[in-house]
Amino acid sequence: MYPKQDIKGKCDEMSKDCLSILYNTCVCTEGVTKRLAEKNDFVIFLFTLMTSKKTFLQTATLIEDILGVKKEMIRLDEVPNLSSLVSNFDQQQLANFCRILAVTISEMDTGNDDKHTLLAKNAQQKKSLSLGPSAAEINQAALLSIPGFVERLCKLATRKVSESTGTASFLQELEEWYTWLDNALVLDALMRVANEESEHNQASIVFPPPGASEENGLPHTSARTQLPQSMKIMHEIMYKLEVLYVLCVLLMGRQRNQVHRMIAEFKLIPGLNNLFDKLIWRKHSASALVLHGHNQNCDCSPVTAPFLSFTSSNPFCFRNKYLLLNNQELNELSAISLKANIPEVEAVLNTDRSLVCDGKRGLLTRLLQVMKKEPAESSFRFWQARAVESFLRGTTSYADQMFLLKRGLLEHILYCIVDSECKSRDVLQSYFDLLGELMKFNVDAFKRFNKYINTDAKFQVFLKQINSSLVDSNMLVRCVTLSLDRFENQVDMKVAEVLSECRLLAYISQVPTQMSFLFRLINIIHVQTLTQENVSCLNTSLVILMLARRKERLPLYLRLLQRMEHSKKYPGFLLNNFHNLLRFWQQHYLHKDKDSTCLENSSCISFSYWKETVSILLNPDRQSPSALVSYIEEPYMDIDRDFTEE
Repeated sequence: MYPKQDIKGKCDEMSKDCLSILYNTCVCTEGVTKRLAEKNDFVIFLFTLMTSKKTFLQTATLIEDILGVKKEMIRLDEVPNLSSLVSNFDQQQLANFCRILAVTISEMDTGNDDKHTLLAKNAQQKKSLSLGPSAAEINQAALLSIPGFVERLCKLATRKVSESTGTASFLQELEEWYTWLDNALVLDALMRVANEESEHNQASIVFPPPGASEENGLPHTSARTQLPQSMKIMHEIMYKLEVLYVLCVLLMGRQRNQVHRMIAEFKLIPGLNNLFDKLIWRKHSASALVLHGHNQNCDCSPVTAPFLSFTSSNPFCFRNKYLLLNNQELNELSAISLKANIPEVEAVLNTDRSLVCDGKRGLLTRLLQVMKKEPAESSFRFWQARAVESFLRGTTSYADQMFLLKRGLLEHILYCIVDSECKSRDVLQSYFDLLGELMKFNVDAFKRFNKYINTDAKFQVFLKQINSSLVDSNMLVRCVTLSLDRFENQVDMKVAEVLSECRLLAYISQVPTQMSFLFRLINIIHVQTLTQENVSCLNTSLVILMLARRKERLPLYLRLLQRMEHSKKYPGFLLNNFHNLLRFWQQHYLHKDKDSTCLENSSCISFSYWKETVSILLNPDRQSPSALVSYIEEPYMDIDRDFTEE
């Protein structure tokens, strides 16, 4: 009779061999992976094999490949003893498991080219409401029910990496290991083999100096383990890539409020701040080596992309945005409010100081510093600007704006738009959006703008950039238009001075300018092509008309649009399109949805006024001077088209 321990060991070895055969069969034989993916019970069974450390890596690798081709998402609540399984993972296993979770908690891509249109999204939402929670949402809930799960992810994401040396050769070695081990699974396997063999005092892997030629591209073996510190750090980086992605998805899921509280409690933001210089944003050497997907001037590490995605697209960063600062910076915000004789922002007063960043600079300030140093052609500029803009989104805060203005952000943005050679539309769009949030309702910002754009030549370059693509620049146009309206209704010498001197405000104040923007904003969008990105054009056109309505000039603007239609030889085309867009606007925004709150907060115009203005424009009475139908001649009337028609 064999001892139970020996029997278990032999079973693990057999399972390990079977898994290896299965994996290699999947790799070498077309269609095998898809056939395995169709066997749901088999996939569920594979999860049970992850309880053993000996079979964990092979099992995780096979599951990841199978889930990658599986048409229907697996449900984690069907995995036996999921909570116990995950709770018993060590930190390395949990990080590897995050690669599987990335597939199981993300909504599946339907492959439809129109999936990003608001029409398609609205239809999908209606369908989802009738069907109940999706498999991805069920899986997110299953994970969040596991005690300590989010806390462990936060610890993994923020765990410090010990560096035994800081020499240039060490940092060069780190880059070269990253290039050589471009596959995280290879790195996991090497780490596991080295650890196992070290534990049993057996022959272990010796890693040759990076760049040395090896037969078959594999490392040699020797009787002595030599695991480079640089490889350990790269392994840690791979962990953080997976963990940050999972946290991002959870932060945008149905249980996001719960996750927000948890990651604040577990100090994720301060932890990332402490890693920023050493791991998140550091050029590892002065060599000419370029990491995959980066340009030669890029000053970042492999973990930079998921970090920027986390800070730019995540609700956490602007719901709890003051955690991005340290105590000294929070005091600075209070001092700005005190000097301006305005009430302190309530969120600043209510921020738990024990959860904010520590050190000399908070995470936001660190991001600003690297943003200014980033090469003009770097794609990271887009994400950096988005991350900083997330701090300003929502209700406009003068103190927040001044905090960034004092650090030269406005001048940097204008340099990039006007003086640099950056031609990327994505980057320019992110800078226009950020500039709009930075300047909105802020007299000091407009003074700084006028000081930088101090010649007609510079101003013409700026206008050329704005007019080259209104989809990219319309948020800035909206913010300037709103600011102009507020300034015109204020009695203040400082405001009067800015109104008389600022080129941008003078330009936007002209009715022909506003009409030109309005005509083009309506003309470049249609119901069938509306997306989350370009729907802002519709809302900007509405802002222009709402402000005209306040001044009792709405009929004038509609009459001018009609004349512009006729001058372009397309009578009825624009106003019919606008009518359909406004009908869709009602369907989209008049349901319970956060977008309505965003419109109200960003414009400082009550949502009831938005709704009233749309209703007035859609009034079917042709005798109404503020109704669109009054300006569409009968032969050209086409206002009842179904949204689904091409």
